[in-house]
Amino acid sequence: MSATADHAEERTGLAQRLGFQPDQVVQELGFDDDTEQDLREAIEVLTGTELVDEDYEDVADAVLLWFRDEDGDLTDELVDAIGLLEDDGMICLLTPKTGRPGHIEPSDVQDAAKTAGLNASKSITVGDWSASRLVTPKGAKQARR
Repeated sequence: MSATADHAEERTGLAQRLGFQPDQVVQELGFDDDTEQDLREAIEVLTGTELVDEDYEDVADAVLLWFRDEDGDLTDELVDAIGLLEDDGMICLLTPKTGRPGHIEPSDVQDAAKTAGLNASKSITVGDWSASRLVTPKGAKQARR
């Protein structure tokens, strides 16, 4: 494998681990100057499309949600994000990791996901962020097929 291919695989590996797939439409919410640019680019490389913003007027295959403690009510944001998705879509929730401004306790993320009717994966670190893949129980079953 060439160095270029290795680099491309390394860049997209994290996006794949989070559940993103080629040809998906990914809607990004909560973008700000503190977001992890490398992850954003890796998702675009893997999916082959640019991220769409909150003005996108169709359903998406996935939502990339950057959320900080001061951004409001996480449960409400998750419920709103569900409404933007295809039936088998997923949400990739990113919250600042422990010790960073805007940090949210993992138990609060789990509670919000459960209240919104979502199943959450174990979080993984992405730079200064913790990322969790959230799916509806129906979406979780389809993802395992």
